[in-house]
This record gives sequence, C-alpha cells and structure tokens, in this order.
Amino acid sequence: MKKSKYIWKYPENPVFSEEFTELLNEKNISPLVGKLLWQRGIQTSEQLALFLTPSIEALHDPFLIYEMDKAIERIQQAVEQGERILVYGDYDADGITSTTVMKEAVELIGGEVDYFLPNRFIHGYGPNLSVFKEKIESGIQLIITVDNGVAGHEAVNYAKEQGIDVIITDHHELPEILPDALAVIHPKHPKGDYPFGDLAGVGVAFKVASALLGETPTEFFDLVAIGTIADLVSLTGENRMLVQMGLKMIQSGDRIGLDALIHSAGLKKEEISEENIGFAIGPRLNALGRLGEAAPGVELMTTFDEDEALSIAKFIEEKNNERKKIVETITEEAFTLLDLRSSIHVLAQKGWHEGVLGIVAGRIMQETGKPTIVLTIDENGSTAKGSGRSVSALNMYDALNEKRELFTHFGGHHMAAGMTLPVENIDVLKEQLIHYIEKNAIDLSQGQELQIDEVLTIEETTLSFINQLKLLAPFGTDNPMPNFSYKKVDAIQVRQIGAQQDHLKLQITDGSASLDVIAFQMGKDAKEFAENRCNIAGKLSINEWNGNKKPQLMAEDYSIEDIQLFDLRGKANQQQDIPEKNTLFVYFQKESVKLLKTDIGNMLYYESSEQLLSETNGMTIEQLVIVDCPDELDDIKQLIEGVNVNRIYLLGLSTDEAYLNGTGSREQFSKLYALIRKQGTLDVRYKLDTVSNYLQIQEKLLIFMIQVFFDLGFVTIEDGILRNVDTPENHPLTESEVYQKRLKKIKVEEFLLYSDRKALLSWLLNEEEE
Repeated sequence: MKKSKYIWKYPENPVFSEEFTELLNEKNISPLVGKLLWQRGIQTSEQLALFLTPSIEALHDPFLIYEMDKAIERIQQAVEQGERILVYGDYDADGITSTTVMKEAVELIGGEVDYFLPNRFIHGYGPNLSVFKEKIESGIQLIITVDNGVAGHEAVNYAKEQGIDVIITDHHELPEILPDALAVIHPKHPKGDYPFGDLAGVGVAFKVASALLGETPTEFFDLVAIGTIADLVSLTGENRMLVQMGLKMIQSGDRIGLDALIHSAGLKKEEISEENIGFAIGPRLNALGRLGEAAPGVELMTTFDEDEALSIAKFIEEKNNERKKIVETITEEAFTLLDLRSSIHVLAQKGWHEGVLGIVAGRIMQETGKPTIVLTIDENGSTAKGSGRSVSALNMYDALNEKRELFTHFGGHHMAAGMTLPVENIDVLKEQLIHYIEKNAIDLSQGQELQIDEVLTIEETTLSFINQLKLLAPFGTDNPMPNFSYKKVDAIQVRQIGAQQDHLKLQITDGSASLDVIAFQMGKDAKEFAENRCNIAGKLSINEWNGNKKPQLMAEDYSIEDIQLFDLRGKANQQQDIPEKNTLFVYFQKESVKLLKTDIGNMLYYESSEQLLSETNGMTIEQLVIVDCPDELDDIKQLIEGVNVNRIYLLGLSTDEAYLNGTGSREQFSKLYALIRKQGTLDVRYKLDTVSNYLQIQEKLLIFMIQVFFDLGFVTIEDGILRNVDTPENHPLTESEVYQKRLKKIKVEEFLLYSDRKALLSWLLNEEEE
C-alpha cells in the first residue's frame, strides 16, 4: 500500500439543464468538457459565448473605478503644463509590466516621464521616503505609483507636505486607513463599485491607460497578460479576457524586447501560452528583482533597438541562471537542516540570499507537506529576514499575526508571508507556531488537497478530448488546468529518465488500452510503480514526436491500495533496497540467518503463527521481508495475516537450493551407496568437498542424499564420520521423511522463487490469475 501525497477531492456530479445540454450539442462540445465548464460556473449561452470568445467591448468601463476621473484629470493637467512625472513601480514581473504600461501611456499623450523601480534589498517594497525625497528634490512634480502604494503613508504624506500630488494605482489588500493621496485607484476601493476586483497591478495600470487615451490600448495587451499571469491573480472574468487577448498579441505582435526574451528562453513565439509565461517569462523578469535591479525589465519592454534588446535579454538569462543556482544551493543546504518529526519547518542560516527564500520555502513545503519558513541571518548575527509558505490547512497570516510582537516587520496572507525578526526570536517563533497548530487542532498529516475534476477511463482519453480541453484555457488561479484520475490501472514499462534519474516514464493500462505517463520528480518511486496496480492523477497533454501525436498524462500524484510485493529475488545487493525503519525480517530456515547482513534491524525465526504474534506484540511493522522459503506455503499467508502489513519484500534466499538441485537421480544414489560400501567410512565433516568432486554430485545435493540414507538407517553418522550399516532393512528412498520433505520444499521453491511476480501477487490476494 502507498498513500497518496495529497488528499484527492472529487466534485459532485452536476445535473445539466436541458438548455445547456442543447448548447453543448450545438457547439460540438463533449459532455465531459461540458461538465468542467458547468463546474466552473459557465452555465448559460451568454456565459459560454463570453468565455470562449472574449471581446474588447466586454471589458469594463475604466471610469467605474473610484476616483479614476480625478486621476485622469490630474495626469492630463501635468502633461499640458509640461510637468515632470514619475512612475514608481515594483521589482517583480507585475511591477515591471505595470511601469511599462503607465510610462508608455503617459508618453503617448505627450508626457515627460521618468520611472523608478525600488531595489528590494535597499528600498524595500512600496513607496520609499528617501526615494520620494530625492525625486522631488530633482524636480518631479507628479508621482504615480503602480502595483504598490496603498500602505505607503509616510512617503505619500511627505510628498503632500512638499506640494506634490501622488496618484496611487494598486491592487493589493487595502488597509483600514488609506494614504492621503490625490487619488487611490483600486478595483476594490470601498467607495467604488467596479464590477471586477481581482485585477493585477498591470490590469489597474491598463485601466488608467484606457481612460487616459480614451480608448482601449490593445498594444498593451501583451504586457497585461504577462503581469497578470505572473502575479497569480484570479484568471476569471476580466482577467481571463485580458490574458486571452494578450496571448494572441504576443504570438503576432512586434514588441522587440519581448521577442528577444522569448527567443532567449527557447520558446516559439507563435506557440506562446500561459504556461510559458508562468514558468519561463515571468520567472526571468522576477529574477531581476530577486537578485538586484529590476529596471532592465522596463528597458527591455520599451526598447526599439534590436541590439539593445538582445543584450538585455542575454543579461536577464544570465540572472535567471544565477537565480536557479542560488535556489538549488540553498534548497540543498536547507534540506539538511530539516527535522522531519516537526509539524512545521523554521530554517535559518547566514549567507542565504534573501531574494529567493520564498522559492526555497515553497519547494520544501511541497516536498514535505508541512508549512515552511526560510530565513537568512545578517552578517552581524542579529536580524533574520525571509519568507514562509503554508499548506491549505494552516492560515499562515493568522498564525503569525497572533505573535506580531516577535517581528520587526511582517505581512502576508493565508498561504505566504514575509517577515523580519531578531535572531533570538527564531526558536520562540517555531515554538509559537507549533503551539498554534496544537491549540487549534490543525491536522497537517493529511497533506494538501488535489482537486480531481473527473475520473476517466483510458479509452476516454483521446486526442480530440484533450484538444477540447483547450476551450478552458488560459489556465491559472481559480481556473486551474483540470486534473483527471485513473483507478485500478496497471503500471508497466516503468523507467527512470533525466540526467539524475529524477523522473519517471511509464504506461498505465487497463488491459484494453494504454496511456503514456510522465512523472516529474518521482524517479525514486520507480520500484513503487513497477508492475503494481495503482490509482494515478494528473494533467493531460499531447506528446508530439516525429509528427506522431499521442495523449499523455503528466502525473501529479498516485496511490496503491493493494498489497505491494517488491520482487528482490536474485538481485545483487538486494538488501540495500529495503527501508530500514519499522522493518521485520522473517526467515523459516535457521541456516538462512547466515545469509543476512548482521547490522539489519528486527529479525525473527518463524516457528508458528502463535509464536509470531507473541514475539511481534508491541512492534511497529510497516515492511515485511520474506527472507527464504517455508516448508509450507500457508506459513507465508499466516505470516502476512499475523503482522498485517501491505508492503512485502521477497528476497527468496535458499541455503540448499532444493528446486535447482532436485532429489538426485537413482544413478547418483547408487554411486554414493557404492562408495560408502566400498570405503566403509567417510569423513563428511572435513572431506565432503572431496567426495562431491569424486562423485560429480553438487555438494548441497550430496548433503541431502546422505541425510536420506541416515534417515532410512543405511548409514550412521557420529562426530562427522559416516559409517556403512552392514545389513540395513530394505526401504524405498521415498519412504524417507527427509525425502518427502524435500519434495514439498521443491514445490514451495518452484512456486515462490520461480513464479512470475503477478502470479505471486494474485496468490497473496487470493485472486484467480487472469
């Protein structure tokens, strides 16, 4: 048995309206895809039309946002009077694209625009007082923030004192008291009534640009798509429409810098997707702000010089590679500090790069399934700063907010948080979090949830169905790519792939059809999959190779419900593949213990089921190792029932190799008896190998034959000396109990050591083999 990493959640089966069923038929949409649409709230012809074919006309009026008219009037006034305008952005992909949109929009109406993106290590997030002072002193007369500002009270107040207006455009959570700015442009403004509140920072900037230009600036769709996808805001409603139109613009547009970045990322412009943006373009832009200055991102997006675009794109590629190396290094170091028994991880070390700690925390959280905080300690050893990532069961913001006094700075939400605190508070922080989990009875053992959209059969998994799933794209927050599960399928052709053998390639089959599967980061689970019937879940894609297209499942998780039998028979270094913790080694022949490593854990000689229950009472046993062969096959079934495990390792060691050597032929017995009669005595303690060589009989078989003669009274053995009995009673060899026991043992070994794994598993499960 193998538990799934996540808790699989299945939706209720919806009941379509007759109108919706007719609509699906009219649009030639499969019922399976229709079910997914219905579950996502697309249930009418109007909703479906807007979902499938977004239009500019369906975008909301920007002047519905509170104080938009006031902001536009002030910007126009600044342009008319030739005032110097500053766009104050942020250092991530959303901030870079927001800055670009606002800068270009103001320039389009003739404005004189400077821009500034803060350095996270020097200026921190949001309006910085010293920067505002410097810019105002240099002659800036109007400041427009993008993707930040609603928490910038100090800097905004200073600007107002100096007679400088500030227009805030932001989308982050609104504090109870807003800064005293000329206008706060926010889709969720408490005094506003904008129909869609989940715009990204770039979406808000785009709305200002639309109002400023008096029309929808379609040339900014590409930037809006990048910032919206990268910032992980809800990909529903207006955001979905903006991203859909933005992806089309990227595929056909001519923004020189973006084209250069796409090329350097190894992507095809005409095939760009939200996945490419999320996993390639967004991280490259984010890498700038993680490691230093983000301004090159704006330079790249605004340049008209191809050489400059290529140069900046190359620089960004270098920064992204540097970021990857730093992440890998810190992740490796952080994993060595883990206490896997703890319900939460709080890791801190000097020298870790502050800009990537959120990524590292996320990786550890995903791997362990436990909330994780990763902190870097400054050179003085006095202050720790970093990020946390949580699981759905624990609201990290609430847990940390209870002890806000531990932090110098702190902010976040349910799944993530950033913080600064004195080093001496790190251990206290961990204790408080553990206490919070215990106090609120939060169960972290269950893992995170994995939403399964549908249980499919392999037969249903067609190229046509996968192509229709694209109707649901672009995928992202609140509109995730569907997960499908397959139940009770066999895993075959399992092999590890990748430079470090980190990944798996396999097929699943239900006996009538098969489906290719790629399982990233599951290379270590190859033995779990091999020849086991499993439940598996993941996302569907199309694998194209040499012009051939095949459905493919990108596995997210799997489970195995039945007894697992790990076949280690005859394998070199077989004991190395067995987990050490909570493992019981059981052997049926006393001689077999000599074949085991001396440093293994619990070893038990099996005599009876009663003795087994007595000796294992109180033991925690997760893995059972069958070392050798019993005299009776039923002993194995009694053993498995007695220890009640679902993971069995079969070594199949044999000291006498009964099946291979057999019982000996009549001719071999005759040769041995003739030698005994002739010699009278044989030294079977020290000269057995000499006798074996002389008779040309394998030594293990020779021992058995001597035991048969002894059992029938043909010979005596004392102190290792075998002596002939002159006038023994005449008995057939088959009357010997030793001989009869050998026949049984041969049958047991034949089945246990030489049957295929499937037959053995069917026998263990009391199933008829098909």
